[in-house]
Parts: sequence; structure tokens; C-alpha cells
Amino acid sequence: MDVYGKLQVSTTPSLHDMRAVLKKVDRQGRIVLPASWRKKHLRGGVVLLVPREGSLEIHPQGVVDLTAYFDAAEVDLDADLADWHGVRRGLRKR
Repeated sequence: MDVYGKLQVSTTPSLHDMRAVLKKVDRQGRIVLPASWRKKHLRGGVVLLVPREGSLEIHPQGVVDLTAYFDAAEVDLDADLADWHGVRRGLRKR
């Protein structure tokens, strides 16, 4: 689940496009993702880690369409929308 509450994962590239790379893991469990993979697949700085039996899959986070959330919330409120303090007080009462 991402910051916006919706999980979106882009499709995994085929195994023919990738090759195995041996990487060192530092004491804090960090690895460096190959620059070619980051340039091609990574949008932003967030990846999805999927634990499997004895392995860990890394998937780039998909693009989130924030316009899907516009006008999604509906509230029955008697306060005047020009008075945001009144709107806030009205929402806190609920």
C-alpha cells in the first residue's frame, strides 16, 4: 500500500530483459539497485518488496492517478464553506 492508500504495481519486465547480478548487503541490510534498472523502471524513490519462499522480489511503484480522488469525499455539513474554521468545527463534532 502506498502513501495514498492504493496499491499499484507496474508489470514486471520479462526475465529475458534482466540478468542476474550479485550484490553485497551492508550491515544495515541495504543494497544498491543497478542504475540501468533505476533509470528504466523506477519512478520516485519507492519500491514494493514482496517476500517469497527464500527470496525477495523488488517491484517499482506504479504511477498513482490522484485525480481519481478528487470530489470523492461527501460530507453533509451545515457550515458555510467560506468560513473554514466553522467547517473544521463542524467536522470535529461528527
